[in-house]
Amino acid sequence: MQLPSVATVVAVLGGLAAVAGTSVLISSGLRRAGIRRQAHLIIAGGAGLATVSAIAGLVGILSMAPHWAHHQPQRMTLATVVAIGIAVSSLVLCAGVLRLPGATQSRSATLRLILDGVVIGAALWFVGWVLLAEPTRLLGDATPRGCPAIVLATVAAAGAVGLVFVVGVRAPWPRRDLLLIAAGVILVAVAGLGLAAGICQAGPAVALTGAGLLPVGFLLLFAGLRSPDPVGEVDADIIRRGSGYAFLPMLAMAVSAVYHLLRMGDFTMLGIVCGSVEGFALVARQSLALRDVRAYAGRLAEREAHFRELAHTDPLTGLANRRGLLRALQQESGSAAPCVLLGLDLDGFKNVNDLHGHDVGDAVLAEVAQRLRLNLRPGDVAARLGGDEFAVLMWARPPEAQRVAERLLGILGRPYDHPAGRIFLSVSIGVAGQASAPEVETLLRNADLALRYAKQRGKNRVERYDVAYDHLLRRRTTLEHEMRGAIERDELHLAFQPVVAVPSVRPVGAEALLRWHHPKLGSVRPDEFIPLAEECGMIAQLGAWVLHQACHQLSVWLADGHDVWVSVNVSPKELHAPEYVVQVAEALRAHRVPPQRLVLEVTEHAVATDLDELIRRLAALRATGVRIALDDFGAGYSSLGQLRKLPIDILKIDHSLVAEQEPIRARESGERRVFAPMVDVVMRLGHQLGLEVIAEGVTNPLELAAVVEAGCRFGQGQLFGWGVPAEHLEAMLDAATSPGARAVPAPRNRPAQNLGSVDSSREMRQA
Repeated sequence: MQLPSVATVVAVLGGLAAVAGTSVLISSGLRRAGIRRQAHLIIAGGAGLATVSAIAGLVGILSMAPHWAHHQPQRMTLATVVAIGIAVSSLVLCAGVLRLPGATQSRSATLRLILDGVVIGAALWFVGWVLLAEPTRLLGDATPRGCPAIVLATVAAAGAVGLVFVVGVRAPWPRRDLLLIAAGVILVAVAGLGLAAGICQAGPAVALTGAGLLPVGFLLLFAGLRSPDPVGEVDADIIRRGSGYAFLPMLAMAVSAVYHLLRMGDFTMLGIVCGSVEGFALVARQSLALRDVRAYAGRLAEREAHFRELAHTDPLTGLANRRGLLRALQQESGSAAPCVLLGLDLDGFKNVNDLHGHDVGDAVLAEVAQRLRLNLRPGDVAARLGGDEFAVLMWARPPEAQRVAERLLGILGRPYDHPAGRIFLSVSIGVAGQASAPEVETLLRNADLALRYAKQRGKNRVERYDVAYDHLLRRRTTLEHEMRGAIERDELHLAFQPVVAVPSVRPVGAEALLRWHHPKLGSVRPDEFIPLAEECGMIAQLGAWVLHQACHQLSVWLADGHDVWVSVNVSPKELHAPEYVVQVAEALRAHRVPPQRLVLEVTEHAVATDLDELIRRLAALRATGVRIALDDFGAGYSSLGQLRKLPIDILKIDHSLVAEQEPIRARESGERRVFAPMVDVVMRLGHQLGLEVIAEGVTNPLELAAVVEAGCRFGQGQLFGWGVPAEHLEAMLDAATSPGARAVPAPRNRPAQNLGSVDSSREMRQA
């Protein structure tokens, strides 16, 4: 056979193009770095091996061309060598594709992709074998015979197609660069098949065509590899994709096998081997998929357990949170072991956040949690319920739990060292046992009630739950609910306790006292519902009602000719409300009451809050013309030095000072008299400051004598009468204005000493 000169030129040009393409791929790989460089150099190595195989084949073709038909054994050997070289180069190219960044994330993912490629490649080869083998013989006389080189080349081509197809399909969009790489690998494999088939059987034309396809494949590889990141993250997770990769190839093989049997075809060893490879690949892939699913389920279980634990853990302290405590209680609810719950609350923790900031507060909470961990027994559960509230679940009897609680009282009360300084806190603890509350929710509630009771009894103490707490809580809840409609239901009324001139004991004024009579609860004590009104925010509403009712009654008495004044108690919350001065002025104007006839009583507790702000509020009230009385003086917080600063007009001496009288003997007459030394001191101080003084809580004649001896002009207390309805006090006023009654001086306004007070002229009241 005479090879045309044009074929020689084509062979030479094809070889040179293949060499040039390999050189370009190697140069491109050397310019890369890291894992991308490795992948490019592997692909370049595969291209170089394919080039060497192709050149060897082309040289053999040129050398055997003059006697082509007479070199059949040599051509078989050459075709086998070329097929082996191309097959190995295809494997190297596929390995390079798998090494591209993002193609695989692990060895198991790589193995899954390879098995998927084997499944598709085996199915593709089997379908091709059915179409080309007897009896179908799709190519007719051009059908290749059983040449080992052709079989090897077709296997390599089918495998390469299967693998790059899987990688390309599972890559994210856009896939242009990756598809170019896949097409280049397929063309290299097909070029090797054409070259091997041409040498073995089909002739030089087919071989040269295959060799000519090789540079084109290299060109496609170079075009795809030019992108800086040609491959995104390939999805190789069975959980996140379908399973069509397994069913479609198997379906194609099954249809092909049935068709082959219907055409009376025989299954040769090659077909059986291919079917076996397909089956084993599917089984291996499904085994890996099952392992993936199990591993994925295991990871899900671990994550679920982790997040479940996080859901039951306080992130700041690492202790259990409320859910974790409830879980521990529910798990042990059926246990026979005695269960005790301790509720803990830090006293004064809000001041830590206000003074030092929340970062310091969080550090203190973490230290509290650490102290709890180190001082509890194994098995006990410590929890942070929220804010500065903690709980401890113990498996112990109440006496033992009581001892632990008292020990924790000292441990948590120790100073907390911090760069900003030492922080001192105390803790209140409530103890509730399971015997008093078999249900989990009730146990929590009982511990909280005991904790609240410990707070009310002075803090920094341990209190055990008592059933009486339930009654107190129910009554408190009922009172809070009923109090909100007491004004509308006309259940409130005022009682007036007389203020009398001494020693004549004639009424000159009255203190308005709020009373509540409920149709079912009966008479509710003021010391029970007034603090509750302050806590639930109703004190302003009640105070406004008392102010208007007192002014109304005062206007009635003044209209009837009674020379009297009325005092009204003011809570600290009312006093510090910006609108209270306006409310007082409006009440005076609405009821046409002279301002000096209204006295506003402020307790010493208000003085302990903010003295400067209190002075501003009282000065604003005195500017309206009303008089200010400092109530319960001597029993609270005010000091003698504060009296000069406070814009007040009247001092009301507490009963504790009035009751401290002692007998003395006058020098002149030798008569034994009683003397209250503290009342005498306060009287002298009040007169020096221009204040009027009223002795409160006078209960017997002995105390009255002491008050008179000290020079006090006014008194108030049980001896002169309890709080009575307005009509009863009016009767007392009528009796006091009978003919022959003598004048009694009224409490005077304090002289203005840079306080902005009203006129301090004396008034006279008819007794």
